[in-house]
Amino acid sequence: MATTLKINGTSRTVDVDESTPLLWVLRDILDLKGTKFGCGIALCGACTVHLDGQPVRSCSTPVAGVGGREITTIEAVGDSALGKKVQEAWLDLDVAQCGYCQAGQIMAATALLKNIPKPTDADIDTHMSGNICRCATYTRIRAAIKQVAGVEAAKTEG
Repeated sequence: MATTLKINGTSRTVDVDESTPLLWVLRDILDLKGTKFGCGIALCGACTVHLDGQPVRSCSTPVAGVGGREITTIEAVGDSALGKKVQEAWLDLDVAQCGYCQAGQIMAATALLKNIPKPTDADIDTHMSGNICRCATYTRIRAAIKQVAGVEAAKTEG
């Protein structure tokens, strides 16, 4: 089935079964490799993208449900001022270790800060809880979010 998707501001037509997960369209058909496969059942957050500005798990989002909506991936999140600030904070604070989950973490953090510009620790815990980091860089993730929000001086250990 031919489906037109608006990805990172550009319309792209793909011919896939309507039940195909958005993740596989992004990675395998459109060659946008920044969005990662983690668990395949929407539990880890590695595949997080924005759909009309809200974070969704692309591994469990069928392409049939996204036509006509704005999809933003990690490749374009830095095109917005907020997304760029989040990416810069990640670099400033050396958030990533292995880096595998970080695209999903950045996408979730950007959506959080868009919706709650000055998040509390509880807000961060709630909105970031579905994004798992095997390297456990949660302290640095929190510090980067707070740096962007201007909530607290970002300080981290190792």
